[in-house]
Amino acid sequence: MKFYDREAEQQLLAEVLAQSRHEARMTVLMGRRRIGKTELSLRCGDDTTLYFFVGRKAEALLCRDFSEEIMNKLGVPLLGRTDSFAAVFRYVLQLSESRPFTLVIDEFQNFQRVNPSVFSDMQRDWDLWRHRSRLNLIISGSVFTLMKRIFEDYKEPLFGRANEKLTLQPFRTGVLKEILSDFRPDYTPEDLLALFSITGGVAWYVALLLDRGKTSKDKMLRALTDDNSPFAAEGRNILIEEFGADYVVYFSILTCIASGMKTRAEIKNELGIDNISSYLARLEQYYGLISKHQPIFAKESSKKVRYQIDDCFLVFWFRFFFKYQALTENMALKALGTIISRDYDSLSGLMLERYFARKFREEGRYIVGQWWDRRGCNEIDLVVVDPVGREAWAYELKKDAARYDAATLDRKVEAMLAQTPELRRMTMHTGLLCLQDM
Repeated sequence: MKFYDREAEQQLLAEVLAQSRHEARMTVLMGRRRIGKTELSLRCGDDTTLYFFVGRKAEALLCRDFSEEIMNKLGVPLLGRTDSFAAVFRYVLQLSESRPFTLVIDEFQNFQRVNPSVFSDMQRDWDLWRHRSRLNLIISGSVFTLMKRIFEDYKEPLFGRANEKLTLQPFRTGVLKEILSDFRPDYTPEDLLALFSITGGVAWYVALLLDRGKTSKDKMLRALTDDNSPFAAEGRNILIEEFGADYVVYFSILTCIASGMKTRAEIKNELGIDNISSYLARLEQYYGLISKHQPIFAKESSKKVRYQIDDCFLVFWFRFFFKYQALTENMALKALGTIISRDYDSLSGLMLERYFARKFREEGRYIVGQWWDRRGCNEIDLVVVDPVGREAWAYELKKDAARYDAATLDRKVEAMLAQTPELRRMTMHTGLLCLQDM
């Protein structure tokens, strides 16, 4: 698959590259695994780019790899000590003083396991050399919690050193449409919804499906449970390091949310965990995997709180692969495929809501949310507010437009207006959004 989107990010990296020709610059690139950080960093625009991958092996072995990269790209041998990353990094800073280039350090957070003193060593040498050096340093990492701590915790050595910090997001809805159209010009809305539901716009998953010709809904769903499917263990692979020994509890909570349990009480009753609130708080604030939602314009103190997993792929993975892990562990993937085909429609309705919510947010003009009453009797799928134009739209979302009932939506809107004075001062519109509007 060709390289799509990321124009704004590439422009920023190009600007930083130009600045680094006068004084060293450090850019931190964060984002979940598979989002496309490495590809983006290697497209910074520099003719000479060194790439250091921090694998989980001894520091001396890593430094041997890095020394070979320096020799291959710059044609100069690393003299002296080669078993210390601090020595390698200092050498790179010195080299760039007379010969500017880019250094990409990928999976940087792994130094926490290899040698945690690397961070303080880097801080010392960066502070000493950055005004003389002309290094364009791009640091990339995918364990969100560690990267945030390394660069945003004021107690950490590298706090405040980054000149730029980028958090790479999934492809926008318009980009997903462009990509699918390139692979299959006659795609249907169902195909687009399936691509969004499974991948959430994460670049690697999109390429994994489309490069293999999985361009229709049915082909995409079947690909999930092919023999040796890379999707089967993916959720475990990207999260097990984040959670450590507590992964069973966190995985169980995420499975509950993915299965439709939205409130703290529902999750607590299902799992029987008394201190469920502390786990939910960490999933939200520390790991950044779930978010807490309230009805639009509800007061912060409102108890009408619901939780959701923000990553579409993880919703899919916990809803099917982890929930039915006995099938995956016993290689009964055909049985799991039958379950996915059977239950996909109910999940795709939720994903249709997410698609349109993301689409409106991408415009940068609207406040986007939902509304529900305390008992859950009245719910509105999507509420979009233009605070400048003083207009609001309440949408019912249906895959099948024939199921839309305008009178029912109007009654729900009356209930919402009765409880939401902010909306009573706006011009209110109602309507339907369905597959054909994607």
